Amino acid sequence: MKHNVDVHVGKRIRHRRWMIGMTQQQLAEKVGIKFQQIQKYETGMNRVSASRLWDIARAVDVPVSFFFEGLEDGHVQNTVEGDILADKEALQLVRAYYAMPEAQRRQIFELARVLSDAA
Repeated sequence: MKHNVDVHVGKRIRHRRWMIGMTQQQLAEKVGIKFQQIQKYETGMNRVSASRLWDIARAVDVPVSFFFEGLEDGHVQNTVEGDILADKEALQLVRAYYAMPEAQRRQIFELARVLSDAA
């Protein structure tokens, strides 16, 4: 039976992996395991050991605590406060932004800043 914490940690792994545009295969290779194991972690079917979670955190460039954000006393909060990337549209926008060359990103950033100041 899946535990709430394991499911939450798995969702946070998938969220971060997707946010940086990494495939399950790429993450698995960085961690030294098969992609099927990443699938099981992300669904909460398998628990992630402390050392494996450490490796995953390093591979996706976040602190280990990132995977536990949104948990309170072992229960999942509906949303992580301040987590704008929980919105799928915002996440797609961020991914598209980082897929652009740096010069274009700077221009888009400046445009967005000017438009938000005018609003």
